[in-house]
Amino acid sequence: MAKVGIVMGSDSDLPVMSKAAEMLEKFGIDYEITVISAHRMPDVFFDYATKAEEKGFKVIIAGAGGAAHLPGMSAAIFPMPVIGVPIHSKALSGVDSLYSIVSMPAGIPVATVAIDGAANAGILAAKILATSDPELLEKLKAYKEELKASVLVKKEKLENVGYKEYMK
Repeated sequence: MAKVGIVMGSDSDLPVMSKAAEMLEKFGIDYEITVISAHRMPDVFFDYATKAEEKGFKVIIAGAGGAAHLPGMSAAIFPMPVIGVPIHSKALSGVDSLYSIVSMPAGIPVATVAIDGAANAGILAAKILATSDPELLEKLKAYKEELKASVLVKKEKLENVGYKEYMK
């Protein structure tokens, strides 16, 4: 199956970015996860982004906080889809990262999920890959049904016990 590259600027981003890996595992998608700082090791980053296609990556999920250059630079170099995950930061709560990632110039798109939304990045990568993989598409449809079933269970519980008991 096609590979997804998951890259982040710091290992402190791993608790968030691991959610993307968990979703990819759920759908049986092969991935590689690594830490590369676009600012502190630009030569290593450039090598990663230029060789991603030949490694078999079809999508890159790039997490970044602060200046958030990793997703944009990945998109500038890698010819296939890049999904940016803005990481919550102490200074501006991740809003700076979000604005940076969504402010790419024309011609260099980065799909962007919510702040700390790596699980959705994993799902979006799966959906991109599913456009040419009917088996994966069926897994995504089954996942949607799982989500629906989980909400129906909660709905039934709330209706049966009332909101005060439900909130305990």
